[in-house]
Amino acid sequence: MTSNNTHSTLLPAGSEPAFIYGTAWKKDETSRLVKEALAAGFRGIDTAAQPRHYREELVGIALREAFKEGKVQRSDIYLQTKFTSPRGQDPNNMPYNLGDGLKTQIHASVSSSLHNLRHSEDQNADNESYIDCLLLHSPYPTSHATLEAWKILESYVPHKILRLGISNVPPGMLEDLFENSSVKPSVVQNRFYPSTGYDVELRGFCIERGIMYQSFWTLTGNPRLLASETVAKLADSVKVSNASALYSLVMNLGVVVLNGTTSTQHMQDDLTEIKEVQKWATSYPDDWKMITEGFASLLE
Repeated sequence: MTSNNTHSTLLPAGSEPAFIYGTAWKKDETSRLVKEALAAGFRGIDTAAQPRHYREELVGIALREAFKEGKVQRSDIYLQTKFTSPRGQDPNNMPYNLGDGLKTQIHASVSSSLHNLRHSEDQNADNESYIDCLLLHSPYPTSHATLEAWKILESYVPHKILRLGISNVPPGMLEDLFENSSVKPSVVQNRFYPSTGYDVELRGFCIERGIMYQSFWTLTGNPRLLASETVAKLADSVKVSNASALYSLVMNLGVVVLNGTTSTQHMQDDLTEIKEVQKWATSYPDDWKMITEGFASLLE
């Protein structure tokens, strides 16, 4: 398997947007920031039923306000959340009872997510609520335990949950899950950084099987890439920020990037500048090819 699993286009194929807005660690500012992201043009939102790091209920409030104001419709939004096992929860603030069995924990968590992320305040909103993708926030310690949780989540597909995914997963665990599940994982969300070798093998597996690979910590986890000559050359050529240049090069690998900026200006600039890179790449294909090859060498 080669180290440069690239797609032929700059932006990921499919209906999902170039960025998914990440809502982790936004605390009381979550609603405001989600609405600002929607206003800037984001159409993908990532959250989790994990009160330690996310305010899922505030994401829902922001979405309902945006829907009511006519800014966007539910069908415009790609909305994903997560089931987080007890290992990732604050025992004093979690969406299920710690002493309950796995099935009860999952049902309580999913029910809370469907309620938090309902599209309106109508009486039947919970019944009509759905989630585009629900991720298992991280694997359990064994493949058997992971598959047990996964099979419970499968019972929600395709009516309340349209697809399933998994986060923080190593290659072997993903392959085992894919081979032994009825509902195949549609999304993998991992850190894109040197410690995992940029997930070259795993991304190849995803591309071969049509799984969307999402990256988080794309900027903060990659100071070396951000400061590289290759990224700087692209940024200078297109007159965009180094961040937008790096985002564009990562997207060219077939990656959908989580973007959690708290700056309204950066929200707007990031969306605008990746389109500028796309235009430049089309106009200067030889230069673009040289830069992408140089970037691929940094991931080896």
